Amino acid sequence: MEEQSDFRNWDELIPDALGLIFSNLSLQEVLTVIPSVCKSWRKAVVGPYCWQEIDIEEWSNRCQPHHLNRMLRMLITRSTGSLRKLCVSGLHNDSIFSFITENAGSLQALRLRRSEMSDSIIERTAGRLSTVTVLDLSYCGKIGARALEAIGKHCKLLVTLCHNMHPLDAAGKVSRDDEANAIAASMPRLKHLEMAYYHISTGSVMNILSGCPQLEFLELRGCWDVKLDNQFMKEKFPKLKVLGPFVMDYYEMDEWDDNCSDYSDNSEYLGWEFEMDEYDDYEGMWHGEGGFEELELRFYEGNGEEGIFGNMVESYVTWRPLDLVNIH
Repeated sequence: MEEQSDFRNWDELIPDALGLIFSNLSLQEVLTVIPSVCKSWRKAVVGPYCWQEIDIEEWSNRCQPHHLNRMLRMLITRSTGSLRKLCVSGLHNDSIFSFITENAGSLQALRLRRSEMSDSIIERTAGRLSTVTVLDLSYCGKIGARALEAIGKHCKLLVTLCHNMHPLDAAGKVSRDDEANAIAASMPRLKHLEMAYYHISTGSVMNILSGCPQLEFLELRGCWDVKLDNQFMKEKFPKLKVLGPFVMDYYEMDEWDDNCSDYSDNSEYLGWEFEMDEYDDYEGMWHGEGGFEELELRFYEGNGEEGIFGNMVESYVTWRPLDLVNIH
């Protein structure tokens, strides 16, 4: 009699378990390698099991806008309403943001750095983000007080807000006190707030501290007009940690330029059509060894046969927290 094994075959694992395992792989591997292994693995990739948490921020730093939009629509559609976390950089229009909010019924964490959403689209769609607890809108220069008021009005569970600015964007800009006051007036449950390089006054910061009594961390790097008395802060807000405003900040400008450039047309970050059974022939191209310019670029958006390529580059914005005031 044939002995039974105590171990199950990989292709017999339930899709949820496969999704957890595949989450440790790169976007490139999940979309192009895994579907070619077997039917059960392809099913896991095509279904929602791999896309409850979507982090394509590094890939999105380099891809062209229309590729980013198509990638987001494909992956979010696959999540079938189960999306809990989304990290992406550089949304270029309001329509893709609106699409994200249409599928945000389960969304808890949303990170949209360096994106171009307008106040008006956020005002119209903020009601769909009621489950969000963590929101990062850093370096989104078009977002103002109106958008923040709408977020505060509808996102009652919000405990973390990041809306940092880059020092080059903040230089010479008008006061953003209206944005700080919008936060103070509408987000009482905040525990973590980052607003580096905001052109705001001390009074606006005090309004935030009064309007957000649960605040545990406040980042004010580069908010040069803010003057806080350490003794007063220690007595009045003993559990609050403040970073800044006077921090010797360090930015690798070359890295920032690399990270924030819209995209490159050298096709290094583009997708192309290929047959799964020819993967070995294309393997060198994943590592930038081939002549990408001559490839015909397409997207497969059905039947789990996606061939979307994106080199996953490391991106950093470097700063040194030399003035972390721990007020206990």
